Amino acid sequence: MEEMVEIYKKYMPQVYKFLFSLCHDVHLSEELTQETFFQAMKSIDNFHGDCRLYVWLCSIAKHLWYKELKKKKRETAAENAEQADYRNLTENSAIQKVEVIELYKKLHLLEEPVREVMYLRLNADFTFKEIGEIMGKDENWARVTFYRGKQKIRKENRHEM
Repeated sequence: MEEMVEIYKKYMPQVYKFLFSLCHDVHLSEELTQETFFQAMKSIDNFHGDCRLYVWLCSIAKHLWYKELKKKKRETAAENAEQADYRNLTENSAIQKVEVIELYKKLHLLEEPVREVMYLRLNADFTFKEIGEIMGKDENWARVTFYRGKQKIRKENRHEM
């Protein structure tokens, strides 16, 4: 039990940061972080050391995030409409919002793992080294993957004009 306390102290901030990069919600990130460590404690016997402990924790966290996304899809149409309500935005902020949405639509169309690297870099300001650790790769792989994703989006933007 004391070992899990040490693991929690060491990795909780990183797991929280990872989850926050995915959901952008402080409370949900906290809840999913707690659930991640609860699930890790329940299944610590299944960890065989094939990867770093941090990577294993992030894979649990990502799985929990995906479960949360499925749950959110079942929300009512009224809640979804509320999120998409742009009527109260000023013209400039509405245009900026549309541009951001278009960017995220393009990001969403990227293949894995490029999409995940782009999200981690753009949303959570993870370093390339941290992204490499999360993805089980090295820093250079993360840099190249991010660059290729950025180039693909730029190329698509040129074709639309």
